[in-house]
Amino acid sequence: MSTTFCSSVSMQATSLAATTRISFQKPALVSRTNLSFNLGRSIPTRLSVSCAAKPETVEKVSKIVKKQLSLKDDQKVVAETKFADLGADSLDTVEIVMGLEEEFDIEMAEEKAQKISTVEEAAELIEELVQAKK
Repeated sequence: MSTTFCSSVSMQATSLAATTRISFQKPALVSRTNLSFNLGRSIPTRLSVSCAAKPETVEKVSKIVKKQLSLKDDQKVVAETKFADLGADSLDTVEIVMGLEEEFDIEMAEEKAQKISTVEEAAELIEELVQAKK
């Protein structure tokens, strides 16, 4: 069942001789199950998560992770990728950290290194340590 409503805008002009009334009407269709509005702009359908680390750092970390885990070149490793999802165990994670330390010429504290579970976390920690080193 639908109902049509009319909204109206009225303007009244007065002069000494006569009064003129102008009315504009615009119908609106309202259904009990569906009511929609056109906002005149597009709304994104996906949210984008951005990484605080530089894209270059994330790319380097991804390459090291692929190398340490002997992954195929076509396997996708992005910032949000978890080491566990790639099949890495705790020993693999230690090897990844050692590879990162060597590549970036840094030393990670053991307690911080143990908290790393994604490429993004590793890249952010690396950038933090590189900045502190300067």
